[in-house]
Amino acid sequence: MALEWLIEILKGTGKLFLNPVFYYLFFIVALLGVSRVKRERKNFHVRAENAYFELRQLLPLGIIIGLVLSLVSITAGLVVPLETIVFTAIFTLVWSITTRIRWMAPAYTLGFAFFATIFAAEQQWQLPAFLTSIKDSEETVFPSIAVLLALLLIGEGILIFKNGRKGSSPKLITSKRGQRVGIHEVKRLWMLPLFLLIPGEALKAPFEWWPVFTVGGSTYSIILVPFAIGFFQRMQGNLPAGAVKKIGKKVIWLGVFIALLSISGYWYPLASIVVVTIAIIGREMITLRQRIQEENLPFYFSKRNQGVMVLGIIPGSPASNMGLKVGELITKVNGLVVHDRTSFYEALLKNRAHCKLEVFDVNGQIRFAQRALYEGDHHELGILFIPDEIKNGSEAV
Repeated sequence: MALEWLIEILKGTGKLFLNPVFYYLFFIVALLGVSRVKRERKNFHVRAENAYFELRQLLPLGIIIGLVLSLVSITAGLVVPLETIVFTAIFTLVWSITTRIRWMAPAYTLGFAFFATIFAAEQQWQLPAFLTSIKDSEETVFPSIAVLLALLLIGEGILIFKNGRKGSSPKLITSKRGQRVGIHEVKRLWMLPLFLLIPGEALKAPFEWWPVFTVGGSTYSIILVPFAIGFFQRMQGNLPAGAVKKIGKKVIWLGVFIALLSISGYWYPLASIVVVTIAIIGREMITLRQRIQEENLPFYFSKRNQGVMVLGIIPGSPASNMGLKVGELITKVNGLVVHDRTSFYEALLKNRAHCKLEVFDVNGQIRFAQRALYEGDHHELGILFIPDEIKNGSEAV
């Protein structure tokens, strides 16, 4: 039996490459990287992370989380109809057209696919012949989808908590008072591949070679499904790392709560409808509450009377090697007090061989950062500042 399962899992893994969503996510992520670089170059004449940053985040952590959730899903005996997988793929494509990346999250793709599956079953749509798996386990299939949604919410929360805070993108905007201020954005798309059990011989009809096996008198197929995890967050009144981690924790707890509620669906199938509805509303409320809180806070990255605020750090730059962090306030350069980008640059030129910075860190503690300067990099520390005055863009120092 163990060998049979291993063979079917290996075969199911290979079928991941038949899913168009798999390739589509790479395309969308590539667009995200290119558009971010263009915007950063417009604001600062230099980009922070390169255009491949988003592509590097797409899969690694998602694969690990997907394997863990797959083990939980298969061990729990979750059986998901092929109709739901198809509808999820359709909603993933539809929501991507809106350019709102956060709608490509499980609550909005699998959540709406859940209701589409119910509607299709009730209306007895004349779907293609292979979309008949729902008929084989109608009483347990809807609670299983609710549990799957809960697992994906937990996976989404972990991705946000662990990965979302990395590489947030600095951006310049104009405040309501007409002042140039900075914010940070995280626009990320992850892929979470998940092994799922498909009831009956839904895949065998059109694909005779598809692996089908029997457990306890019931027939199942295994398929590896690439779920999209879209995330977007804008921070204006908080440091990006801490703000993103808070959202990640909230999404994890929402997933745990939905998981507990979804168990009731196995006794009362109609309860699954309520559970999925709560999941969609809950996920939306987390986003809306965060947005409202940020809009009511003063801008963290704004021009200060004393010192210059670090809006961004270019990876691998001298500033990065000096340990400077986003949100820190540089008050002195080479012993001279600075209050804007111009005075910073002038103080930097006082000593062409060495740079010593006095910095207030994010905890309000004073520390010193220093580094020897070499010919050609004295004016390119890799720090992104808010411009001294309103104009089309700013330059890095």
